[in-house]
Amino acid sequence: MIPIDLLNETEAAKILRVKPKTLQAWRLRGCGPTYVKIGRLVFYQPKSLVKLVSDGERRSTAEVAR
Repeated sequence: MIPIDLLNETEAAKILRVKPKTLQAWRLRGCGPTYVKIGRLVFYQPKSLVKLVSDGERRSTAEVAR
C-alpha cells in the first residue's frame, strides 16, 4: 500500500499562513497550489505547497515572475 499524505484546506492554509478563504479564491482563479478533489472534499499534497513557495522565490524586485 502506498502512503498518501493529504492536507485538508485548513491544514494547508495554516502551513502557507493564509486563510482558508484565500485558498478558495485561488482555486476559483486557477492559481495557488494544485489540489486533489475526492467527491466534494478538497485536499492538498505537501509537495504542491512546496512547489508554490519555490515558484514564488525571487532574488530581486526586478525579477519577472516565472
